[in-house]
Amino acid sequence: MSVEDSQPPPSFAEALGVWLKIGLLSFGGPAGQIATMHRILVEEKRWIGEARFLHALNYCMLLPGPEATQLVTYVGWLLHRTPGGIVAGALFVLPGFFVMLGLSALYAGYQKVPFVEALFFGIKAAVLAVVVEALLRIGRRSIRNRARAALAALAFVAIFLFHAPFPVVVLGAALIGLAGARIRPEWFADAPGHGTGKGKPVVDALIDENKLTHIDPTPARALKVTLVWGALWFAPLAAIVLWLGVGHVLVEEGLFFSKMAVVTFGGAYAVLAYVAQQAVARYAWLAPGEMLDGLGMAETTPGPLILVLTFVGYLAAYRQGAPLSPLAGGMVGAFLTTWVTFVPCFLWIFLGAPYVERLRGNKWAAGALSAITAAVVGVVLNLAVWFALQVLFKAHNEWAGWGMRLDVPVLTSVDLPALILAGLSMLAMLRFKLGMAPVLAGAAAVGMGWRLFAGF
Repeated sequence: MSVEDSQPPPSFAEALGVWLKIGLLSFGGPAGQIATMHRILVEEKRWIGEARFLHALNYCMLLPGPEATQLVTYVGWLLHRTPGGIVAGALFVLPGFFVMLGLSALYAGYQKVPFVEALFFGIKAAVLAVVVEALLRIGRRSIRNRARAALAALAFVAIFLFHAPFPVVVLGAALIGLAGARIRPEWFADAPGHGTGKGKPVVDALIDENKLTHIDPTPARALKVTLVWGALWFAPLAAIVLWLGVGHVLVEEGLFFSKMAVVTFGGAYAVLAYVAQQAVARYAWLAPGEMLDGLGMAETTPGPLILVLTFVGYLAAYRQGAPLSPLAGGMVGAFLTTWVTFVPCFLWIFLGAPYVERLRGNKWAAGALSAITAAVVGVVLNLAVWFALQVLFKAHNEWAGWGMRLDVPVLTSVDLPALILAGLSMLAMLRFKLGMAPVLAGAAAVGMGWRLFAGF
């Protein structure tokens, strides 16, 4: 089938409008955002086929950082080369960034106001329901047989009980997928497909006609991408070192979140668990409850869920950013954190996507990527349990033994209002299929009434 028999390729301007639409509609965390992309790009526009979309998604799941951002950048790159990838990724991030910047400033200045405390009490309870719903959606897409279910369970046990590093979990899943593709290929094989509608999707048809030459990998191109995007990644951090010195909190933030961009695998939900541990326990930039407040903001705004890091960066520099004023420090911290978190996403895609396209159809590579996607379900389950412990219980004890370490809740410290509100939120989302926005709005309203008028 030729390109003429398929959907005509979109112009850059047409694609720009679609990327902006996706950015403005990207509520609900990675699961909801990927579902939105699939509906628009695979089913409605037919710009990319089902099999290629899932292949790209599995690669993005393998990468450190936010998989939804990387996926939309990947598709933009396929359609319109590097400019297309930059526009797609940037428009996915920027609307939410500006909203989070404003909310972070409001929170930092008025956090102790009873009205604001009551507002975030309700939102935190509903966020637990959102994470559980995301877990179920990711699981339905990824867990297609008992082998994948067992792999997800192993990933959860490794992280929850033994605190295994995320890179180790991802590497282990990849090795299992490679072995499975050789021994039992049906365990990690995904059915091919081109999506819905007549004719081939745009990208698939263009590739079949050898009209997307930029997807062919070359060493010279790889070197150029590495040098250019590596320089862009670290340029703001270098400028701040020259300006404020190596011991400033902004430098600590830049180095920490740059490291995070390299070592945090498993998508946005996996990243949050790592950041919560380091930013709260090690650096004391914010309290555990504040991390959940920031997550609540990120869940209720468009853009990647990992924009909660904008909130973390703002609070850290707002409080410790002297000689800058709190407001100026907060804004620089938010910008720097967002920059070093998302610029690596473009590096990973522009550097690796040509090689991933070449590997499409390789059953061993496909097996490894599918196994990683299954393991991510266990990673998200770990995050859901962590959130539940933080939201529903006011006190915890740590138990350690036999190589394990557990955060055990004190049952008598259960927060009954939070438990009831979280339960109602789950009922609304899972039983009555209400959307995330009305559930979060309703929980915020009920939480405010509960705290302000009932005296809880």
